[in-house]
Amino acid sequence: MSQLSPSLANAKLAAFLSVRNGVKAVEFYKAAFGATEFFRFDAEDGTVVAQLAIGQSDFWVSDESPEYKNFSPETLGGGTVRMVVVVDDPHTVYDHAVAAGATVVCPVTDEHAWRIGRVLDPFGHHWEIGKRL
Repeated sequence: MSQLSPSLANAKLAAFLSVRNGVKAVEFYKAAFGATEFFRFDAEDGTVVAQLAIGQSDFWVSDESPEYKNFSPETLGGGTVRMVVVVDDPHTVYDHAVAAGATVVCPVTDEHAWRIGRVLDPFGHHWEIGKRL
């Protein structure tokens, strides 16, 4: 066991999404996934940093900052991670995200012991919505 392990016993890991328009992204995540804001800082230049939550899980969103090597999927031409939302009713959450403006990547289907579908948000991030079967 690592000496660091006790220090990590109560650690929490949260994704930090970089986007081109943080204000619009925050509003999209609220509309698509019912996200709530825990923290928000709006800078004078119109950029934003926000901590959001979906259910019991939180994540961060901010405008990209190329000077710190934080790029949005739009700038990179694609993302390097996917967000996974585990819910009781994947069809309903998936349909709600699409109605809010997400693009269908894969419809909800049963495969590999999961009922899961994938959407692309307007900012280039992929969201898998599903549950174990």
